[in-house]
Amino acid sequence: MSRFRRSALAALLTVATAALPVAVGSAAPAAAALPTAAVALGDSFISGEGAGAYAPVTDLNGVAQPFPGWAAPNNNAYFCHRSPNASLFKADLPGITDRFNLACSGGQPYDIANASASRTKGRQVAAQLDQLRAVGQTHDIDLVLVGLGSNNSSFTFGSVAEKCANRFIADAWTGWWEFWAYLGGPVEQEPCSDADLATSAQVAAATAETTAAVRQILTTLDQIDADGQHRIVFQDYTNPLPPELASTYWEEDSRDDTRDKFRDLGAERYAAGCPIHRASLAPGQRFSQGLGTLVSSVRSTLSAEFPSADLVYLNVQRAFDGARLCESAGSPANALATPIRLQDGTSGVFVTSLSGYDKLDIQRIANTCGTYFQTCQESWHPSAAGHQVLGRCLTGAAATAARTVACVRSTDGTVRVS
Repeated sequence: MSRFRRSALAALLTVATAALPVAVGSAAPAAAALPTAAVALGDSFISGEGAGAYAPVTDLNGVAQPFPGWAAPNNNAYFCHRSPNASLFKADLPGITDRFNLACSGGQPYDIANASASRTKGRQVAAQLDQLRAVGQTHDIDLVLVGLGSNNSSFTFGSVAEKCANRFIADAWTGWWEFWAYLGGPVEQEPCSDADLATSAQVAAATAETTAAVRQILTTLDQIDADGQHRIVFQDYTNPLPPELASTYWEEDSRDDTRDKFRDLGAERYAAGCPIHRASLAPGQRFSQGLGTLVSSVRSTLSAEFPSADLVYLNVQRAFDGARLCESAGSPANALATPIRLQDGTSGVFVTSLSGYDKLDIQRIANTCGTYFQTCQESWHPSAAGHQVLGRCLTGAAATAARTVACVRSTDGTVRVS
């Protein structure tokens, strides 16, 4: 029953019972209604990675962790990167009093019911369900935004992005005769294939993991929600890169990315935020579409198991149409996603141009990202402007009567949810 219908029914009951005699001392005072809440659970695309202005995050010991410095361990709770610019806070959600961002960058299905600190590369935060239960003690949870699937025990978005970008950079700066010297050994320089990103077996395993985790979310909500009425929105993922790069990024100095060593082109694409082989783009698009299928499958499976649950699948794969990195000249300023950006040591200063760097410089810069992942983890995520668009997508998903909706950006920049 909707909140509107519940309110109308309550009004009718009030009128109908107003004339009834009341026994003195026979009725206890009605409990005050809890404030309503919208909650975000999941990974970086929900937490606000890339949107900046990150808030302190409470760790396993109950201590709020502010920015600990670039050289701090990456498992510090702060690096969950929960942003007040995340889509949850940008959506128009009538009737919602408070909003709680419990998502964590790098979050996996495991982290829903378990403290992520208990797995490899997990952050020092409590299980997201434990955090959700705490909200349920003080609030009536009416909306839950869930983003899960891109990170799991088989593959992670970060590792996929790192693999394809590194191959391009290695290919751009290293000649075939230097193959064995670069980074101390052989480095893959071929474009990414579908199998490099995720095999069908890995996607199947990720789907099962994600389904199990979301099942735990639904079960917990049934136990803790004050009135048992809540909508769960399952959001999938937006590819930060287009199906094809704008032609201005195809070649530089008469070299394209099929040649042996193309440093000028490598520097140009890095500056624009898209250090990637053109041949890697199609597998990347299929990978994103596969994640959408994964999320849709989770919703379908759980809709059958929880027939009375209010579950909506929000497809955002076209939410950045026309505004992806290197989709047009002028990138990254005109894109809704963050460019790949690295640091040369834990300096806090991002390298925006690789022009003039040699392969040893590139090795040093790449090693910073590998050792201190927080120095590069914002790369290829929705920017603050991107999260604002995703907030408009969530606005539509929160209000729709449909169970499956798509959020599409038109060429004029308008966003439509249908």
